[in-house]
Amino acid sequence: MNQVISNTTKIKQINVEMVKDALIELKYGTKQTISSETGLSVATCGNILNELVESGEVIEVDLEQPSGGRPARRFMYNANYCYVACIYVSYEEGVNKITHAVTNLVGEIIEEDSVIVDSVSYESIVSLIDKLVAKYEIIKAIGMGVPAVVCDGDVVGNCDIKELSNLPLQKQLKKLFPIEIIVENDMNLKALGFYRKQNFHNSKSIAVINFPKDNCIGSGIIVDGHIIKGNTNFAGEVSYLPLGLSQDDLIKELEKDDQFLRLAVKIITSIITVINPATIALTGELVRSDMIEEIISGCLKIVPKEHMPEIIVRENIHDDYINGLVSVTIESLACDVQLVKKRIF
Repeated sequence: MNQVISNTTKIKQINVEMVKDALIELKYGTKQTISSETGLSVATCGNILNELVESGEVIEVDLEQPSGGRPARRFMYNANYCYVACIYVSYEEGVNKITHAVTNLVGEIIEEDSVIVDSVSYESIVSLIDKLVAKYEIIKAIGMGVPAVVCDGDVVGNCDIKELSNLPLQKQLKKLFPIEIIVENDMNLKALGFYRKQNFHNSKSIAVINFPKDNCIGSGIIVDGHIIKGNTNFAGEVSYLPLGLSQDDLIKELEKDDQFLRLAVKIITSIITVINPATIALTGELVRSDMIEEIISGCLKIVPKEHMPEIIVRENIHDDYINGLVSVTIESLACDVQLVKKRIF
């Protein structure tokens, strides 16, 4: 009996998410148009819409102009029903920074800021979240991006920000804030944000490789529309490729232009031969647009031309990072059922 109840609840959750997604895409909809979009019956759509109107997540707007007969009720999704807060921390060229954005449920920015701090500590993160949830009481989820391997919300091993190394960040934050909280690797989020902004078809595969100054390189990989994390969320840690250098030595060598090109070609061709991506985006302080021609030429000495991806430089990855972080944070509020049309993560 409990299994039947559980399955019924999941089906109801799926149907609710389908109606929400349809309304977001349509902007306005009637029971009939939402039924056509989702494949659900008009009666089911009507019941769900009534519940969502009662909760405030859907708004009933002016009646649709009739073409004969009684006018149909018209609905729209209430993007401001609640907010999400997204935070990412970074350490670049000796500068510690905390960046945040608060958005509504369709990703529209309500507030965005970035501050330089002496150090990024757990306490400084908690302080920022405290301020945001006090200012915006309708925040229902917090998303965090960190430059580290993340497994089940825990920072595993070394982090570019030493104060966060081996920290069970998600677990500790959940004890303080009774809302949805997720923690994710920075490169996964950058890759997701880049992927979504390009409007790639879901069968496309891409990679984003970050070449920062004074830090380890990393990559975010999407194959067939899905972020590749690997068995222990270690996928994309390209600084561990067998390049004959320790990580510290690799960081030093990459700062020399001639060595950068040689090493970048090895790293890029490794990714090409493993995932065969359509596009590779390079970002970080060490990569420049004027390097692309030499990088492509070097790759073509190893990879047949017909298998070469487009290689581009993404000079400012911030928007991609925020876009990916907002996406996964909003998605965390939806029911976790794969039958719902998800946003590739």
